[in-house]
Amino acid sequence: MVTPVRVVIALCLFAPFVAMLWVGSYAKADPAFIGIPFFYWYQMAWVLISTVLTMVAYQLWQRDQRARAAAKGGAAE
Repeated sequence: MVTPVRVVIALCLFAPFVAMLWVGSYAKADPAFIGIPFFYWYQMAWVLISTVLTMVAYQLWQRDQRARAAAKGGAAE
């Protein structure tokens, strides 16, 4: 079943793939950050962003599963 929460979960997990596969958006040297070319620090930033997005997706999934279990348990009573 597709719910708004599951759509948000999918977007959180899909965003890093899109960001990394769209190479034209970051295939350049400027702007440099503390001497590191943009190409490299952009990718490293996405490692951290991906971690946060995966944690958000996991928390949303856990909340969704608890809500489904409560709804299923409440309907059985």
